[in-house]
Amino acid sequence: MRIEPPYRSPPVYAPALVAIHPVAATVFFVALASSIAGCDAGVGPGAGRVGAATDGGRPGSMSGAGGSAGATSGGGRDAGSSTPDAAGNGGARDGGAVPDAGAVPDAGGGAGALAGWRLVWSDEFSADGAPDAASWRYENGFVRNQELQWYEPGNASVRDGLLVIEARREQVTNPRFNAGSSDWKVNRQFAQYTSTSMTTSGRHAFMYGRFEMRARIPTPAGSWPAFWILGSGTGWPQSGEVDIMEYYNSRVLANVCVPMAASGGDCLWSSKFQTLAQLGAGWANDFHVWAMEWDAQKIDLFLDDKLVNHFVVPGAVGGGITNPYTARSMYILLNLAIGGTAGGDPSGTSFPIRYEVDYVRVYQR
Repeated sequence: MRIEPPYRSPPVYAPALVAIHPVAATVFFVALASSIAGCDAGVGPGAGRVGAATDGGRPGSMSGAGGSAGATSGGGRDAGSSTPDAAGNGGARDGGAVPDAGAVPDAGGGAGALAGWRLVWSDEFSADGAPDAASWRYENGFVRNQELQWYEPGNASVRDGLLVIEARREQVTNPRFNAGSSDWKVNRQFAQYTSTSMTTSGRHAFMYGRFEMRARIPTPAGSWPAFWILGSGTGWPQSGEVDIMEYYNSRVLANVCVPMAASGGDCLWSSKFQTLAQLGAGWANDFHVWAMEWDAQKIDLFLDDKLVNHFVVPGAVGGGITNPYTARSMYILLNLAIGGTAGGDPSGTSFPIRYEVDYVRVYQR
């Protein structure tokens, strides 16, 4: 188990793979096409992806929390639209824009349609002070994606019924600093921003269900908030990763990682996004509900009760690769990253910025 979270790199585009390894890529895609069963064409996730995690310190992404690790969405690729695999499950990241926010089909699975579900865990953030230590652990320091923030617990607090994760522009000294190191986490003497990354790793993990969050997310330049899950007990990307919500560069994304190898390697992403322009004027000023409904057959990702991404679970990985979405319980991560490989340039943004969460809930049948 890797305790220190590995670097989470952005997902790899399918075209780039072909260019680098033409024969291997051809064999892989033939196998994948024959076994994948359909996800909405997209390519790539976003929230903080890639890395490798383990139950002791998440896989590539958010691992580091000291609990189950996983990887976070790999920073967004600007792929535009992509061609889905034979099963329809998508290929690279940022794979497809939802044509029109108002035209996203109503899946009937939103927060108002919970008949048949039972609440198994929630945090309603009703007690002022620090977040509940029985539910949440924290990542610390520089973690992934060459992001600019230093993660520390003190930037998260509960007040007036909301969890507030606050990113600040303030200088923090890196205690591991070594100017001669090739590791970006070590060769930076200072961090110029601070924020918080929280995880239920080692506290709560769930196999199947409806995972739901109501929140207001910050959308200025450089902001990279996420609500995502990683699989327990192994490294990234074999852990799997679902970005129920990831935002950067004026896009709200919904992503699912498809591991490309039985060990190591990277993810292909089933990804959908909507731009702030599509979502409408004033959208970012309001609270919204993000949800995932996951079972052995599919993963459906919703924004305000509208289906954004549909991923078919059976056959989603190639031969010899364990399907994380039928093999592992998943834990939750909430984080607000700044800059890095996908977040954009925060230098012109006024700080602090705040990620405000009304509740996080998990339901099961």
